[in-house]
Amino acid sequence: MSAVSPAPWRGSRKDRTRRLVSPAAQYVILSVVAVLALAPLVLMWSSAFKTRAEVAVNPLALPTSLNLSNLIDAWTTGRYSKYVLNSVIVTVPTVAGVVAFSTLAGYGFARLKLPGKRVLFYLILLGLMVPFQSYMIPLYFDLQSYGLLSTYLAVILPGIAVGLPFGVYFMQAFFRSLPAELSDSGRVDGCNEFQVFWHIVLPLTAPGISSLTIFTSLWTWTAFLMPLIFLNDEAHRTLPMGLMFFQSRYSSDYALISAGVLITSFPIIVVYLLLQRRFVQGLAAGALKG
Repeated sequence: MSAVSPAPWRGSRKDRTRRLVSPAAQYVILSVVAVLALAPLVLMWSSAFKTRAEVAVNPLALPTSLNLSNLIDAWTTGRYSKYVLNSVIVTVPTVAGVVAFSTLAGYGFARLKLPGKRVLFYLILLGLMVPFQSYMIPLYFDLQSYGLLSTYLAVILPGIAVGLPFGVYFMQAFFRSLPAELSDSGRVDGCNEFQVFWHIVLPLTAPGISSLTIFTSLWTWTAFLMPLIFLNDEAHRTLPMGLMFFQSRYSSDYALISAGVLITSFPIIVVYLLLQRRFVQGLAAGALKG
């Protein structure tokens, strides 16, 4: 008995040590990652509020005062008002199309008994494996033949098509994580399939829709290659394209360039902050079943 009794005591001591050390190590790791992730943003945002002299003297220091002249100059001389409007015109319908079609298709693949749906689902997932660079030239000539080049539809329609594979996969996984008994109870009460989807299942998908909205908004807002190829005139330039031409024009003015980067990144950060809670809920729920 004496040889066996110390084992539980040693085990409990190890457990106590593990419980004390593990949270501390986690906080240290998370703090280091947070600093590495936020340092470029803090440096860029602080440079946007500095004068050119402050950036030249100490680019890593915080601004002594909030100087808004760089933001005003970037907004006016850089034509950022037009670029922001173009990005909104492209992003809003693209996100709406991806979310609407992905939600409907995801529900069908997750809950409906359709012939050949597994094969069709795998065919849709092939879109995740094919890079845009492999078909951008044929797509260019297709859009040219339809007369859509240098129009907003030249980016909106391909953007919806490119975003659908991930959206369908994500929403299908989210619908599968919901209890099937909820839909069955609606059918017992006399609801048809669309009523079950619209009144019972869809209200529960707000976290998943919020997550997909953030993902699609981020990808569309920061898209560069597709607008660069399909939008040839300056009147339809989006923010990433405008930032590229603005940076090439003011390559030596780091304060003004930082102001342009701040204007470009600020809207998507606001969208994430507004939908952050539902975004985390959607990722957690969608990861339960896949």
